[in-house]
Amino acid sequence: MWSAAIVTSLGLIAGNGVFPIAVAHAARARGIRVIALAHLNETDPALAAIVDQITWIKVGELQRMIDVLKAARVDAAAMAGGISRARLADTFAPDARAIAMLQRAGRFSDDIVLRAIAGEIEADGIAVIDPVPMLDGVLARPGLEAGPPPSPAQLKDLQLAFNLMRALGPFDVGQAIAVRDGVVAAVEAVEGTDAALRRAAALSGRGLVIAKAAKPGQDLRFDRPAIGPATIDLLAEIGAAMIGVEAHGAMILERESTLARAAAAGITLYGYAAPRP
Repeated sequence: MWSAAIVTSLGLIAGNGVFPIAVAHAARARGIRVIALAHLNETDPALAAIVDQITWIKVGELQRMIDVLKAARVDAAAMAGGISRARLADTFAPDARAIAMLQRAGRFSDDIVLRAIAGEIEADGIAVIDPVPMLDGVLARPGLEAGPPPSPAQLKDLQLAFNLMRALGPFDVGQAIAVRDGVVAAVEAVEGTDAALRRAAALSGRGLVIAKAAKPGQDLRFDRPAIGPATIDLLAEIGAAMIGVEAHGAMILERESTLARAAAAGITLYGYAAPRP
């Protein structure tokens, strides 16, 4: 559990998107020194202006990452932002420690690899924490967040998507699923959310209902599902009708802007709370 009382220096392992920048701002606002490890061709260069120190690395430079964190004497480390699988061919440069770790892990699913990385960092005496408690009001709330109220048919599509997500989660697919009129249009796999949703729109047209959530058993210290203004822009582009995110689990980054864009585009943004059995 994160505690401001014990963290005065944070190692921020940054991937892509706006989440690393949000974490850096939140940490600095709490007086926490931020030592960033930014991934080449993934992390927004704007992060450099926010943190106290930044080191650019390639995906897989595990020993170098740990050496930087130890040299900076950080109290804890946090992972924020994803890594595009589609770009790994150009950015993956595993060192000897990473190769040994991957051999021990056996499977290369996101959650298994991230747990293994966290285990390596913690083996060197640095706790890996969930950065989300630093960000006030970032988690989705149950029910309607923005846009028009969902129809009964849309809620039924959303429930189908979440049920499918729970079934497919153990296979490391399905963090986003698109449904239209009871028919599954796309399930996110290696291509990432944006490509999966564009594929769904090409196949099924406008009016899609999108669900986004963590996989069952996923370690929420890292790779927590998130949406932001860019998500809404994409949904408007493809003519989607609704996005449902896991209440109390998924993040709505840049909340004010995200909700305003959803309302302006007439897109329903809904916090889905799974029905009790």
